[in-house]
Amino acid sequence: MKDILELVVVLTAICIVAGISLAKVYDITKEPIAEQRRIARMKAVNAVLPAHDNDPDQNKIQIPWKKVKGKEESILIYKGLQNGRISGVSFEMANMGFGGELKVMMGLNPDGTIQAIEITKMAETPGLGAKILEPKFKQQFEGKSLQNCRFKLKKDGGDLDQISGATISPRAVVDAIGKGLNFYKQNKNKIMQ
Repeated sequence: MKDILELVVVLTAICIVAGISLAKVYDITKEPIAEQRRIARMKAVNAVLPAHDNDPDQNKIQIPWKKVKGKEESILIYKGLQNGRISGVSFEMANMGFGGELKVMMGLNPDGTIQAIEITKMAETPGLGAKILEPKFKQQFEGKSLQNCRFKLKKDGGDLDQISGATISPRAVVDAIGKGLNFYKQNKNKIMQ
């Protein structure tokens, strides 16, 4: 009985020390991690926005989008300005891919045409679904809009190329972009103020 009690005391002490250590490490790394995420996000924003001479992080707004489980979600819009006028906007849309959630940063011209896209989060299969990161796949969206493109894969009756051997990942990207374009169309007046 004494051996069991000693073991319990030692294990409890180890758990307390480990818990305190993890809490301290979290406190120390929380802000640097958040800053690295912000830097990565801003790199994607700047990569997809049309030419701009401002810091889009200083010109952002939130627009309500939808309610999920009674809670309203919003989309963060980054505005690119050129000589004080809006040259384009950028925002991120999410969807479920084969490997989990994927996120697409979209850059749009004021008329709603796509300037560029970047995949900002994904866990797709290397060699198959991960081909959504390749320039050939991403560049097919440039210049597309709701007026000149059916946002579905060709195999689904749309205008966009799929990736051989992978359907779910490209379909998720195309769907996210289509939702993003519709969101922009519905909220253009608010966004362009």
